[in-house]
Amino acid sequence: MPSVKAIIHALTGPLLLMALAACGPQQQQHYDTLILGGTIYDGTGDPAYAADLGIRGDRIHTLGDLGEATADIVIDATGKAVSPGFINMIGWGVTSLIEDGRGISDVSQGITLEVFGEGNSMGPLSAAMKQDFPKYWGGIEPSWTSLGEYLEFLESRGVSPNVASFIGATTPRIHVLGRDDVDPTPAQLQTMQELVREAMREGAVGVASSLIYTPASFAETDELIALASAASEYGGIYASHLRNEGKQIFPALEELITIAREAAIPAEVYHLKIAHPPSWPRFGEVLERIESARAEGLRITADMYPYPAGSTGLDAIMPAWVKAGGIDKWIERMQDPETRQRLAREMREDSDQWDNRLASAGAEAVMLVEFRNPDLKHLAGKTLAEVADQRGLSPEETAMDLVIADGTRVGAMYFNQSEDVVREAVQQPWVSFCTDAVAIAAEGSQLLNHRHPRTYGTFPRILGHYVRELGLLTLEQAVHRASGLPATNLSLRQRGFLKQGYFADIVVFDPATVIDRATFQEPHQYSEGIEEVLINGTAVIRNGTHTGATPGRVVRGPGWTGW
Repeated sequence: MPSVKAIIHALTGPLLLMALAACGPQQQQHYDTLILGGTIYDGTGDPAYAADLGIRGDRIHTLGDLGEATADIVIDATGKAVSPGFINMIGWGVTSLIEDGRGISDVSQGITLEVFGEGNSMGPLSAAMKQDFPKYWGGIEPSWTSLGEYLEFLESRGVSPNVASFIGATTPRIHVLGRDDVDPTPAQLQTMQELVREAMREGAVGVASSLIYTPASFAETDELIALASAASEYGGIYASHLRNEGKQIFPALEELITIAREAAIPAEVYHLKIAHPPSWPRFGEVLERIESARAEGLRITADMYPYPAGSTGLDAIMPAWVKAGGIDKWIERMQDPETRQRLAREMREDSDQWDNRLASAGAEAVMLVEFRNPDLKHLAGKTLAEVADQRGLSPEETAMDLVIADGTRVGAMYFNQSEDVVREAVQQPWVSFCTDAVAIAAEGSQLLNHRHPRTYGTFPRILGHYVRELGLLTLEQAVHRASGLPATNLSLRQRGFLKQGYFADIVVFDPATVIDRATFQEPHQYSEGIEEVLINGTAVIRNGTHTGATPGRVVRGPGWTGW
């Protein structure tokens, strides 16, 4: 049965707008918020046009000439662009928004919707997963069990951005099979499928895998097809961090295409790239293979972050066998001398069997960025090579010791990508955008960790650098791919476009000045040029400053049973 809040939201939609339209003209001329004199980029990719925009409640009421209207709040958008709020296709604010619901690093970029669930989601949790949760998620004790309960927990706690989520494909695997390298029985696979169906009914947008990490890497293609098929029953999408983004990217891409075909489901390539310097010249072949699949009738899309470096953990430079069973077993193995020798040897090999981020780029290309242990935080911003040299150890031994000492996978940036590849990817009409980062404030303890600049700068970098400075795509195209395209891919209702009756998730920015300021050396810098951000009709950014408002809501996928 729909919640009272859901019923209220529904009543403030198009039916209410029709009723308001029947009222007298004087009553119609007053709005809660008016945005006057701006240029409308409506999210469709069509040419921009001049119009005013009137908001009542949480909805866009009118687009047109509203110069004679009155409002409680009037925003002068003369010379500015007015667009739908941006959709972050991979957000990692799953715990940072619990600690600080403002999400300033993201909403200051114009992000109005966070999409979670790359591989791991916040539910459904078994009793054992709840017990282990603090080890993997920064000490947080979960008060929820299902994915839907987690999203509702965020909304009730108060967050600035809207939130949505995939169910991570790894989550039902851990729920049923644990963290070891085992295959499900037919009965176990059916249980995993039912967990996906349950999450889809709760509003998940699809199922998503992240196949370079354990225990996700233990999943065979048939298992992923089964889970994707369950999501397909509810109109969901399959998204994947490919099993290999380096020298074996082609078989990894083929696996995603096979899953899309066999499960009859749209599929998204997470953070499109080639993370293997010798393979950079083959990126054109990656694009050709995706175009071929699209020509076949498969709905293959992708997202990206506009930087030539990625960010993950030191687990990305170690093979799957050492990590099987979870963090405790991983640390235990690395303290055995014989195991350390074997592990160090394999970490030096540019393997065809797994995606080794160390051998392909070198320890100089690995920057340490995030630690939980206060005694290690002073290493943030140093390369693995630098720390290894300071300690008089090999990079492989140093990486092992850091994971052991921190009790986590240790956050790291990898400078193993190409700006030429970024420029090719950003021009593809089926590519949307993501930060693939936490949502934080540039203050307090957050400054002790060294973040990837995408945390603060992804969307303004697209608008300022790749649109205005390089001219690789038009502003209409960029706005469409930041809003309307991902909203359509995720089958979201009344989001992603500036249309009458749609939710008032709106960004006002200056096309002449919008730009990212965060750098790899100095990442904790907010972007410039994003002047106003409204979420569900409420101002979250006013004159470039966060208002403290937390109007974010759960955004449901097409399978939600509460419509």
